[in-house]
Amino acid sequence: MTDPTVSVLIVTYESGPVLSRCLSQLRDQTFRDYEVIVIDNGSMDRVAHTAAKSDPSLILLENGSNLGFAEANNRGARRARGRWLALLNPDAFAESDWLARLVEATRAHPDTDCFTSLQVAADDPALLDGAGDAMTLMGLPYRMGYRRARPAAIPAGEVFGPCGAAMLVRRETFLAMGGFEARFFSYCEDVDFGYRLRLAGGRTRLVPEAIVAHVGSATLGARSDFALYHGFRNRLWTFARNTPAILLPVALPLHLMATAASFLRCVLKGEAGPARRGLMAGFAGMMRLRSEQDGRRCHVRDVIAAMTFDPLKAVRRGLDVRSD
Repeated sequence: MTDPTVSVLIVTYESGPVLSRCLSQLRDQTFRDYEVIVIDNGSMDRVAHTAAKSDPSLILLENGSNLGFAEANNRGARRARGRWLALLNPDAFAESDWLARLVEATRAHPDTDCFTSLQVAADDPALLDGAGDAMTLMGLPYRMGYRRARPAAIPAGEVFGPCGAAMLVRRETFLAMGGFEARFFSYCEDVDFGYRLRLAGGRTRLVPEAIVAHVGSATLGARSDFALYHGFRNRLWTFARNTPAILLPVALPLHLMATAASFLRCVLKGEAGPARRGLMAGFAGMMRLRSEQDGRRCHVRDVIAAMTFDPLKAVRRGLDVRSD
């Protein structure tokens, strides 16, 4: 049997009806040389199991328990046969030419290992849900364009990193880099991967014609205790693990001030508990994660060139695309 060009990986956990819609949209793809692997993290709703029974071509990996988004994708990548991995959230609904556009981009840019999609809001396609991830000088990432008006035209080009909700990455590269960091569990694992890829000399490219409609936080909620805990912890870990030493004198105080401001907002909203626990876990693991950068091949100049320096652009979640 000939290996497919693309393996689509969908991690599910109590994903309910959004998974059914996600799979239905995939069946309408104009590009046909792909396989679909659903990795279920111990869901009780049995939706993934039912889908696999009704579609023999669908590959189902059942983990038996919730291993997190990061490790579940890693297991799917090891099972995959495609040269490329297309990571797709179960609440992301791909347009019919989504895979075709991504594969076309790989052929036009053979030296690029990672591509990210344009995400529009599922509840209002006139709004963006994301156009890849940006990284600020203070070491805080943001999803570009999130809940902002969708421009009439968005340029294709290089961005700092991909959004894991709808991305394409060379399987060989993903596995060679160890995939997502399993300790992150969920949240910022894609930011960490994009940062590590860039430190190693890799690139991520936005393909604005490859479009998905994304619900976002359909399973856990945008400001659930789970999201707040992992968000605070994993942002600290991403900063500690990846920030080049030459940037630390400037980036560290800015990062700590921004983190303190973010925590204060949580206090005012009555969300201090999970945020505090996330900060404590983040600080506890920072030094260990920082030591992992020792000996790493580091393209500092390229990293700095790809960062977002305009604070107003970051506040507004503005697009920062290095167009051709």
